[in-house]
Amino acid sequence: MILDSLFTEITYILLLAAVLGAVGLKLRQPLIVSFIAVGVLAGPSVLSIVTSHEQIELLAEMGIALLLFIVGLKLDVGMIRTMGPVALATGLGQVAFTSIFGFFIALGLGMTIIHAVYVAVALTFSSTIIIVKLLSDKKEIDALHGRIAVGFLIVQDIVVVLVMIGLSTLGVGDSDQVNLTAAMLWVAAKGLLFLGSVILLMRYVLPYVLDQLARSQELMVLFAVAWSVFLAMVGDYLGFSKEVGAFLAGISLASTQYRDALSSRLATLRDFLLLFFFIDLGARLDLSVLGAQLGNALIFSIFVLIGNPLIVMIIMGFMGYRKRTGFLAGLTVAQISEFSLILGALGVSLGHLNQETMGMITLVGLVTIGLSTYMILYSGPIYKIISPVLSIFEKKSPYREMETSSLDSGPIVDVLLLGLGTYGGSILNSLLQRKKQVVGVDFDPQVLNHWRQKGVSVLYGDAGDPEILEHLPTKSAHWVVSAMPDREANLALLRVLKQTGYRGKIVLTARSQADADEFRSSGADVVLRPFADAAEQAVDSLTAAMRLLPEKMAWPTTLREVRLEAGSVFSGKSIGQIPLRAETGVSILAVSRAGKSYFDPGPDFQLFPGDRLVLLGASDNLKRAVEYLKRRDFGPEDDQYDGFTIGSVEVKPDSPWVDQTLASLNFRRDYGVTVIGIQRGDLQITGPSAQEAIRAGDVLIVAGNKTAVKALQV
Repeated sequence: MILDSLFTEITYILLLAAVLGAVGLKLRQPLIVSFIAVGVLAGPSVLSIVTSHEQIELLAEMGIALLLFIVGLKLDVGMIRTMGPVALATGLGQVAFTSIFGFFIALGLGMTIIHAVYVAVALTFSSTIIIVKLLSDKKEIDALHGRIAVGFLIVQDIVVVLVMIGLSTLGVGDSDQVNLTAAMLWVAAKGLLFLGSVILLMRYVLPYVLDQLARSQELMVLFAVAWSVFLAMVGDYLGFSKEVGAFLAGISLASTQYRDALSSRLATLRDFLLLFFFIDLGARLDLSVLGAQLGNALIFSIFVLIGNPLIVMIIMGFMGYRKRTGFLAGLTVAQISEFSLILGALGVSLGHLNQETMGMITLVGLVTIGLSTYMILYSGPIYKIISPVLSIFEKKSPYREMETSSLDSGPIVDVLLLGLGTYGGSILNSLLQRKKQVVGVDFDPQVLNHWRQKGVSVLYGDAGDPEILEHLPTKSAHWVVSAMPDREANLALLRVLKQTGYRGKIVLTARSQADADEFRSSGADVVLRPFADAAEQAVDSLTAAMRLLPEKMAWPTTLREVRLEAGSVFSGKSIGQIPLRAETGVSILAVSRAGKSYFDPGPDFQLFPGDRLVLLGASDNLKRAVEYLKRRDFGPEDDQYDGFTIGSVEVKPDSPWVDQTLASLNFRRDYGVTVIGIQRGDLQITGPSAQEAIRAGDVLIVAGNKTAVKALQV
């Protein structure tokens, strides 16, 4: 294809990338695969669109620099520390296993030592970008296996930078003029000088510069890009590589408060520029020589797809994790990454690799990235099929996921709460205020320690793992509550509880109305909608009486709004029964309830939980009034409701109720119960009308407090 300008060339490339990207998205493939395919189609082997290799390579190098910059920027050493030994053990163990065995496989296939080293190292790295995206889409990034995976992916990122430094060192100097030892010492000296300079700037200069630039978001982003490519240039000039310099640039800004803002703003630019790296890579592939590499690529692909997950499962099983956690974490390393391709490109630029070996590495990348994506997306069904075989990777006592405080709650558990995040933690706190016995389940050690210090019984484990139920006190729990909004996890939990014969109440949390409807139809007793409930309260707040009053008053008094909470000692009482003015000197000016506002309510106005009270008084008095109204009293359940229950009452032939209608008997007035159903032989009458006549032999289903129901049953 003949193109008249670089602009036209780039235009065709972008159009082709958009089309193939949409196809890849439909096939649920990462864009990396689509972009390499774009390079192959646009390259000399097919359409010959790519001719301006130097310009495209420049954009590609900037994309790689930004990639390494963001990796350094988001380097979360705290994540490695939080996950403890498992991140280091799995990360370093998998790197060592894959590189050693990969090296000998490469030698067995007839490769030279230097080619075998590059191939072996390239096989060890997994794509942090792809894995984090897939786990985030599946809502598993905060699950136990997701956190472990992110931990050892960070370890891999650190290792790959160190490897790049080492390989760059091999490419410096001329062995005829300077011996290798002297060259490496010189490189080490330059590296220490480079690193020391960056540390000094990081400590004394960069925080001040960013504070000044933060007044303009655009200028701060521009500085971040300039800083990353500047240190990339310095790294290249000193004989390391552009990647190492860009990585240090990211680390230098990682300790500032702007790291998250910068990484989020630069992510789109990074992805756009990386498009040109993968296109350039695909365009340079010589399809005529790839045929001879298909066999080798297939062998290495099988090794990565099977060997990498196996070593992770072995290490995690040895460390005391369940087979499910090891399997799901292991799937995240069943592919090579963009770093593998960048490493190969570095080898080509240093003269260590030829295009045939680079093409083989690219083929392995295409195969493993494509297949592992489906393996991660459908990890649940795959695990169900092969779960029995995976038992060899699990100890008899997987203690890492069985850590627990002693269950001091006794034989009876009011609520078994799965998930102690922001929402689940709030539920737990409110349940404790109501003096309920609760056992919580979560996988975050910091969260568990927080609740243990408060004396709460907690269990360590992934609440999304149905197998964890085998170790939970479900038989003694009145309620099982899932605070996780994940649809699949909740349906799996519901299914397992039914299979194990759980007879208590089940509460699930839904993201959407469709999920809520499905949970109810599947058997959930209660469905929580956190966002919908919060939205309703927000609207109540926006339409409350406080918003309708004047903003300013030329009077030495102040207005304050307070919400009457559930459990308040004043809930259900009239305003006249609350000595608020006598105790605090504050008056209730208005009450908002369910979107309606009542101004100057009288002494007989009854207050209920959720009411928003507008208080009028002096500033100091208002503070005392708010604390006064927050007094809570959660007594025993039987004291509050006298043990509300549902029971059955048989109608004897000589009963005076026979042939009487429900309206004439008036059970609510005379007996303190409500007839909610009638069992008449095989016929069940639900919600009987007031004119329904009672017959001899009927069994009345009545609802009321225990005392009233028991009196009718005698």
